Amino acid sequence: MFDRAVPAVRPDRAVRGPIRMGARPGGCVVLLFDGGRHGQRRGRASFPPMRVHLGSDHAGFHLKASLITWLTEQGHTPVDHGPATYDPDDDYPPYVLAAAVAAAGEPDAFGIVLGGSGNGEVICANKVSGVRAALVWSTETARLARLHNDANVISLGARLHTVPEAVDFVETFLRTSFSAEQRHVRRIGMISSYERTGEVPVPSAPLAP
Repeated sequence: MFDRAVPAVRPDRAVRGPIRMGARPGGCVVLLFDGGRHGQRRGRASFPPMRVHLGSDHAGFHLKASLITWLTEQGHTPVDHGPATYDPDDDYPPYVLAAAVAAAGEPDAFGIVLGGSGNGEVICANKVSGVRAALVWSTETARLARLHNDANVISLGARLHTVPEAVDFVETFLRTSFSAEQRHVRRIGMISSYERTGEVPVPSAPLAP
């Protein structure tokens, strides 16, 4: 294992306390927080710590670093699947797919994928079996993605939102539980069945003539 400090994101988004990165097999990085604010934001109740897998491209690189800082301060375990350095010509699929595969492989884990708009990233993540990725642009879409769709990956457009907005979306997403209402369970089951079999499900109600 090796340790190295994460470079600062931007002067106006400074990290309180050093963050170290430890190598893990498969090329991902687990971030460990040493010092600084640890726990919930003021005025908000804490919620259980989670493993959160992140992947982005160059457009989402700096927002990814900011979200890693926030997740760590909340007591979560962010796992960075890259990119490790800023490259304006990089491609998102390797990093997004790695994060999506990891999130789908851990029942209680979540994923965050980021790009300029988040569109390519949500398309990419949804190619992974077991992933239900949602493109989120508001706290309400974040809430409904979890409440109705049991989404396990959130996609964000880094060029469309400020860091505080993105943090609010992610916090809402992680705090919200799936409703488990029968209608939503049934619909998710149809999607999962198609994913496994390739057969279009039969409508629950007869089609109109």
